[in-house]
Amino acid sequence: MDSLLFLCARRVVAQRPLPALPAHLYPVLFQVAFLDGTALVLRDLVAAWPFPVLHLQRLVGHRELLQNHPGTLCVETVIQAVVAQLQRELEHPGCHSILRVLDMTRLSDCVSSDTPAGLTVWFISEALAKACVEVSKQQQEFQRHGSKWPKGHSGDAASAAALEPLGVDVHTDLFVNGTSYGILRDALQTGATGPLRLKCREFQAVDISASEIVTLLESLDPSCLRRVELCFNNLGLTGLSVILPHLSRFLELRSLKCRYSKVDVQNLTPESAMTIRSVARQLGMLPSLRELNLASSQLSGNLHQILCDLQAPLESLDLSYCSLLPPDLAFLSQSIHAPALKRLDLSGHNISQGLLEPIQLLLEKTSASLLHLDLGYCRMADSHLAVLLPTLLRCSRLRFLGLYRNPLSKAAIKDLLQKTLELPDLQLVMYPTPLDHHVEDPSEFDNYYFDVNEEFLSAARAEISQLLVDSGRSDLIWTDKPYSHKAPDYFSL
Repeated sequence: MDSLLFLCARRVVAQRPLPALPAHLYPVLFQVAFLDGTALVLRDLVAAWPFPVLHLQRLVGHRELLQNHPGTLCVETVIQAVVAQLQRELEHPGCHSILRVLDMTRLSDCVSSDTPAGLTVWFISEALAKACVEVSKQQQEFQRHGSKWPKGHSGDAASAAALEPLGVDVHTDLFVNGTSYGILRDALQTGATGPLRLKCREFQAVDISASEIVTLLESLDPSCLRRVELCFNNLGLTGLSVILPHLSRFLELRSLKCRYSKVDVQNLTPESAMTIRSVARQLGMLPSLRELNLASSQLSGNLHQILCDLQAPLESLDLSYCSLLPPDLAFLSQSIHAPALKRLDLSGHNISQGLLEPIQLLLEKTSASLLHLDLGYCRMADSHLAVLLPTLLRCSRLRFLGLYRNPLSKAAIKDLLQKTLELPDLQLVMYPTPLDHHVEDPSEFDNYYFDVNEEFLSAARAEISQLLVDSGRSDLIWTDKPYSHKAPDYFSL
């Protein structure tokens, strides 16, 4: 139910021009105008914004607000309103607005990354880049034709500097692919010292070359970048070794994700062995690195080669589908990282291939710190879970547990639920579709999910929900749909 303040704000937003209003009403007016898609009122609110910072996600950071139809128009309106403000400052030197920072970070938590019909992270990044280029061109044009100083201006350098537009810093997360690479490159290169300056918090590059990634990294402001994510770029070990040296200047870089980048350190040749040593040394030159994601890399027997030069312990490590061997997990158990790990993803490994005991030992070493554990797609049967369960229960701080797509029976899942109720911080469990019969052949297990009886599945869900209610833990989420809930990000742990 809407508050009285919200309803009154809606009445105010319905009229234009807006009356003179106290500053503390601007946030709720902004939210209402965004929700209702009243672009002209949004433009007016930004033009008269009475605070130095406008943090978009805090104002309208609800998925239903940002993914609705007006969302794209409203975000574009906010950006263009800032552009218009800077145009006024260029045309009227010395007439500075209050707004100095447009914060568009964390929008990626609320909007889609791939839905073409709604507001996407790709649209936001491209819209900001176009605005940055537009303002830079206008500044150059203004300077080319000469400034029109106000009457009485002395014309000296100090006075001229005082009349320059102060500019707006845009704090944002940038997402780039082959389509948007050109405009983002131009924006970063031309706008570094212009009126509209992009300050990147998280950078994600998809399906572009190593040289293009380096070009963008060289243009990023080093002051606030905390994550670099490279995925589907076919970098290989050589491409990664080209990129890593350019990350050392980002002193706040805490997270590096190299998902699906075809990093393969199996069957090393003398040349590739030198490259992996170079990669390890370069990783060791990232002093703030706490999260490393190497999902779908081929690391069999060589995990120590990658991690050996890191100077500080990792807190988040994603090794899903990395073809790990028992010696890899043994190394990790004995490393400086194990006691510090908060987030660990080992999904996609066949636990029956000699990995059960190494995983059990690793969990013992991480039990005091572990908050997030993903063991999905690990071929974990009832017998494996029975061995791991005592160690899992020692992970007293665990918040997330992923066991989806494992051949577990309904009885084993219910037993898991009853026993994990003693974990006070557990919030989200992704459990597998329970088997209603024993499956011996792995290929039969793969096909099982396409033939599952919906009536049996609905009954199993109802039983699990009732167990949660009966135990007084209806706040705890148990789901067999791994993509229905977003797992916690490292920075939110």
